[in-house]
Formats: sequence, structure tokens, C-alpha cells
Amino acid sequence: MFFEDEKQLKTILEKVSCAVVALPFDADLGLKHALTLKPSDDKKTSVITVEQIRDFLTLTNSRETSERYFIIAPADAMNEPAENAFLKTFEEPKAHCHFVLLTENPASLLPTILSRAQIFYPHKKDILKSAPKVNGQVLADAKKLIAAGPRELPAIAADLVKMKPQPREHTLAVVSTAIELLYKSYFKTKSPKFLHRLPSFIKLHESLSQNGHIKLHIVADLL
Repeated sequence: MFFEDEKQLKTILEKVSCAVVALPFDADLGLKHALTLKPSDDKKTSVITVEQIRDFLTLTNSRETSERYFIIAPADAMNEPAENAFLKTFEEPKAHCHFVLLTENPASLLPTILSRAQIFYPHKKDILKSAPKVNGQVLADAKKLIAAGPRELPAIAADLVKMKPQPREHTLAVVSTAIELLYKSYFKTKSPKFLHRLPSFIKLHESLSQNGHIKLHIVADLL
């Protein structure tokens, strides 16, 4: 989904329990009763940890009747355990609680989050034509994986397994990029064929994130 102006976001966000918004982490959303989680200043790396997420989520337990907003900025600073902890909470949203995940690269989030949240992009010229922010090899492999037929999948899987030094990390990046490309293709063309492909790629990402066999799952999940 797209929005023309950031001033529209308040009306949009109060209607959804979880939104991923493609804006910089310091964007001013003008939301009242908003609490923001950012990476800790005393850490050497800008990461939002699972402990920070758990502490932040306890704030949703207070009983209020006004709409409350919980902003994570930037959302892609969450490490994987933090994302999984967040996922468990927003699958059962509480009344009056709205989660807002700010990130300029939505595809960097777990596909399980993207599949359950609503994603909003600013309506900018040529945004759908912009390539994902990944290196050329990842982008090329993602396009190849999307276009592959059943007979081509085993060979592509074999090539991905050979990627050094970290074949699993490379393959996960490829699958995440493929998911972003499918989303953008759908928004650009409105063709349902791109949405129909998404569940299999999301399932593949989940399998690989859980240390599933790379070659086996690429072939089995994408058939």
C-alpha cells in the first residue's frame, strides 16, 4: 500500500495492529501516546536485542482505552531472536495497541513479519522500479529463483549451496530479496500471480531460518 503524505499515516495506522512503514527511523509520525524503541546507545553495535524487545512489549500490558502506538526504529536493527519475540506478541494484538515498524528496507525483516503486517511505502516517483538494496549477486540469484521452473530448481539450489563463505546467509538474502521483488511486482502490476508465489517463498525462508536443508527446501517449498 502507498501513502501520499506522512500526515495521512495517523489515520492509516490507527486502523491496523501492525504496520511496516518504509521511512527513515527518525521520521516524525505525529502520533500521540507513542513509545519508541531504538538500539541501545551503550552498545558497540546498533542492534535491538531480544531482551530490549521483551522489556518494551511489557508496556503493552497496561490497561488504557486510548489508542497507543509502539514504534520500533529502525525495525531492521532487531536481531533474529528479537524479531521472533516480537512476532509472538503481535500475532495476538491487544486492544488499542498499534505496532509501527520503521525501516527503509522492509525486505530485511523476517518474511513471517511481513506476511502478517501491512506494508506502507511513500508514493514516490519510480519507487517500484528501484532495485532492492542488496549486492548484484544476491539480486541476480533472486531473479533467477523467481523465474525458475521445476526442472531448474535443483541446479539453482546446488549453486547456492556452493556460495562461500556463508551459503545459508547468502541464500536467506536471496529469498528475502525475491520476496521484496514479488511484493513490488504485485503493487506495480496488480497481477495476482505475484501474490500467489509469496507463500512458498515465505515458507522457504522460514525453513532455512530454522536450519533446514538448503537444497531440499528450495526444491520442495518452491514446487
